[in-house]
Amino acid sequence: MELKTNLLDSGVDKQPTRGGAMRYRWSDAAAAPSLGFNLCHSGQQTTPATVPPPPAPSAATMEDNFDTILTKLGTGKWTMLYVLSMMYWYTMLPYHTIAAVFMAPPINHTCILPPHAIIPTLVLSPDDDRNTTANISYTSPPDQPHADDSCSYLIEDASTGRLEEQPCTEWDFDTSIFTSTVTSEFQLVCGRRFLRATYHSMYMFGMLAGAFFNGFLADKYGRWTLVAVSTIIYTVVALGSAWLPSLPWILVARFVLGMMHPTSLQTGYILVMEVTEVKMRTKVGMVQFITSTIATILFSGWAYLIRDWRWLQTAVSIPSLLFLPLLWLMGESPRWLAVVGQHDRALKELKRAAKWNKVTLPPDHDLLTIMHSVHQQAVSAKTNNEEISIMSRFIRAYDQFMILFRTPKLRIITLVIGIDYFVVAMLFFGLTSGASSLGVDPFMYLAIAGAAELPASTVLIPFAEYFGRKKMLAFSFLFCAAVLLAQPPIPDDLKWVSVTLVMLGKMSCTAAFFVLLLYALELFPTEIRNQGFGSAMASSRLGGAVAPFIMNALDVNYPWAVSLMFGAASLVAGVVVWPLWETKGITLPDTITELEGGDTVKASDKTANAW
Repeated sequence: MELKTNLLDSGVDKQPTRGGAMRYRWSDAAAAPSLGFNLCHSGQQTTPATVPPPPAPSAATMEDNFDTILTKLGTGKWTMLYVLSMMYWYTMLPYHTIAAVFMAPPINHTCILPPHAIIPTLVLSPDDDRNTTANISYTSPPDQPHADDSCSYLIEDASTGRLEEQPCTEWDFDTSIFTSTVTSEFQLVCGRRFLRATYHSMYMFGMLAGAFFNGFLADKYGRWTLVAVSTIIYTVVALGSAWLPSLPWILVARFVLGMMHPTSLQTGYILVMEVTEVKMRTKVGMVQFITSTIATILFSGWAYLIRDWRWLQTAVSIPSLLFLPLLWLMGESPRWLAVVGQHDRALKELKRAAKWNKVTLPPDHDLLTIMHSVHQQAVSAKTNNEEISIMSRFIRAYDQFMILFRTPKLRIITLVIGIDYFVVAMLFFGLTSGASSLGVDPFMYLAIAGAAELPASTVLIPFAEYFGRKKMLAFSFLFCAAVLLAQPPIPDDLKWVSVTLVMLGKMSCTAAFFVLLLYALELFPTEIRNQGFGSAMASSRLGGAVAPFIMNALDVNYPWAVSLMFGAASLVAGVVVWPLWETKGITLPDTITELEGGDTVKASDKTANAW
């Protein structure tokens, strides 16, 4: 079967970049990272191409295909060094992606009244057991102002004798769960409450910004180089920002961490794929990001043991230092070295790989012949795509984005996939930080939320192969909507039922993400697949950035509205799938013309015709 008719042959969508090196795109839902920190796009145009499957590795008949060398190397210690090293690094990212859950949570607080303040009569809601200041009211004359003991107080005007409401400037925070948080230290309550949501969103905006340049830099300076630079910066900023005394600088640090997130994750993924033989890429992709889910569960344990946000961030960041020695053991991608013409370095790295994997490579002359051919192809591609300015790059990116709305079917795909990616990211981050709206233990809640991702990313994904992408995607969203909309009527004394329903929603929205990843890649034609996937990733970043502001606006006064709003959004995401068509077993369109032509041919039929 031709690779262009089934992207799952190798587990990745393999397309040449501007420099001629191969950029890998996730084409198998199981090979994609967890949504908590995953998902990035370089924002760079690539030229689609059909890549034939590699021939049998024979020294005498080797074609000019670098994959034949990797096939000869096989999978051994050298390969596993890269796979396990990057798997370890991926466990470091969730600690900061979802840091706001434990470092900037909503905290019960009471205004510290000045000596001249008037304390009104308190009337507590007798049927409320959530113990929050939102359920406190005051009795005062009907023509007098009312004060909220969490955000304001009353003083008597000396000249008129009337009461005046004054904003509170100091608060006493509840320390029964957390001894110190960003919320309490910088008093992010009342009029400054939006800064809690900003603390999380700055990371998301950083991820959006970082995705625009990491692909270009990885092609220009090398995969290992960019992984090394990004992971070192990430480690230093993660450790250093834990002790910054100023909130603005902490927010800047969060943005920088967000920028380094896709830079290290996507480039690391590319590096692993470029040192892995073809037949193992799907399997490697399936297990590579499982550690991120495990890290989510571990984070709840760290936070339970360490209740001070500065020490917690330090504790979860210190293990990042252990990754740095692994950089010294790892080397640059031999494929990238061959592409850019550094054949001596590539040959040296291949010989080291052969020694570690205990295999024998073909003679140096054969290897250099293949690398020379790869380099010549890269030079030819570069001649047709000269260096352009940053402004021209942005203009070209805008033009590429507008292509997605050129034709009717393409508009439908772009809008539906964009809506679904926005919703699935909003649901993921919103439900991950939903402990406050349910009034449950935040540590146990996150551990269960992390565990809910495991069946969604493993057991449920094969159903997309059996039932089809469209049905599975619609079912995942609609099931998520059903359980979330069923949660608000649950009484407070049955919190376990509420948590169960929300966790089922979390599991189904995670399954929706993985199915959506595969479905989107199959819907967009090859010639604009990167642009389409990039716009979808940008939409998911925005959804992740919006989620904390929704939680911030609703979880205190209207906790029931959180599940209601997320459920309604999931319902919309499931319904809008209807105009799309099934892609299971259908040849993927290579061009917009093929897409709009509406001709659907089974992949098996096309393969038979090819023979």
